[in-house]
Amino acid sequence: MTSEPTSPTPETQPAVPAGEPQPSYVKLAMRNMVRKGSKSLFHFTLTTVGLVGFLVGVAYLTR
Repeated sequence: MTSEPTSPTPETQPAVPAGEPQPSYVKLAMRNMVRKGSKSLFHFTLTTVGLVGFLVGVAYLTR
């Protein structure tokens, strides 16, 4: 049986000095996207093309 960690690992959650609020999820997501660079852009492009293709396909089928 594999046990999953209940708290985030140190590499997924940056150290925050005492007294400061934790960074928002948006800020963490943006930092992660900048760090992963081309992989994030590839996934964004793939999602966009897929969504546009789906919408065009549905529009064609329902005309």
